[in-house]
Amino acid sequence: SQRYCQEVYRGQLASVHSAARNQELQKLAKTHTILSPWIGAVTSCKARRWESHWEDSSPWNYANWAPTHPLHIVTTCTTLSTRDGLWRSRFCFQLRPFICQY
Repeated sequence: SQRYCQEVYRGQLASVHSAARNQELQKLAKTHTILSPWIGAVTSCKARRWESHWEDSSPWNYANWAPTHPLHIVTTCTTLSTRDGLWRSRFCFQLRPFICQY
């Protein structure tokens, strides 16, 4: 999804830096799909510590994880729930809608 955003739209998967932006993207996604779309957060293990980061390298200054997320098993990508607005870790190879930003 990230590569598609870059190559087709010259953008990035969306990064979310506030509750207002999270709500805005949730509403937007809800009008197009019932599936939870990808956003640009990735969780991975670096130097034996799990951390999340944005694909666009913007600061990690807001999070809206569902309880028990993010998962700390393997590197995971992140979905934004159209139902509750919470973020959940998912295996990155899943086919889903996604939100690009420019």
